[in-house]
Amino acid sequence: MTPETDIRQALKAVGKIIETAEVAAGRAAGSVTLIAISKNHSSEAARRALEAGQRVFGENRVQEAVEKWPPLKAEFPDAELHLVGSLQRNKVQRALELFDAIHTIDRSKLARAVAGEMDKSGRRLECFLQINTGEEPQKGGVLPMDADAFITECRDDLGLPVVGLMGIPPRDEEASLHFALLREIAKRNGLARLSMGMSADFEEAIHFGATHVRVGTAIFGERPPIE
Repeated sequence: MTPETDIRQALKAVGKIIETAEVAAGRAAGSVTLIAISKNHSSEAARRALEAGQRVFGENRVQEAVEKWPPLKAEFPDAELHLVGSLQRNKVQRALELFDAIHTIDRSKLARAVAGEMDKSGRRLECFLQINTGEEPQKGGVLPMDADAFITECRDDLGLPVVGLMGIPPRDEEASLHFALLREIAKRNGLARLSMGMSADFEEAIHFGATHVRVGTAIFGERPPIE
């Protein structure tokens, strides 16, 4: 397990990189939100990050978050939890109960399920729509050519609280091209937030307008193998 001092120092190091990137991009200090990706890491590792002052976290799976986060949220009530992994329709109700934002609304059926559950529960989470900028068949998200229509459907027809877009560039392609494409789609649709950039490329993502960067390995170290 990563020692507390290592997590604390890693958070400081990542924070410094973010601050430097904000200045280099001519952006206001604090304009980028760091999401610490605690998926597959223990609740103790997340607690150590919380004790170091980190308050925004990301999890990939609803079930893992259900098992890990209720006690942590009770202990740190100002903590925010963002769902950054694929969401199944049968997990929507539980996700809305636990998470504070969803980054992966990636298809119409899911969008309708989330909208229906929000109407039923009265709880409205900030939503990012996932765009598959690399058009990769194994990855979630709508294709860039369908993005405008999907944004209109989610925001105008379904009334979802859409705040921005989320994307994950292909591993073997220049990330900046995908960051720029996501930024352009957001701009023409009047969306201010961009969830893009991970441990290997978050500094570059900030240059292209990222407002939320999703960093796991650089904070917690390599994820332990799933048993």
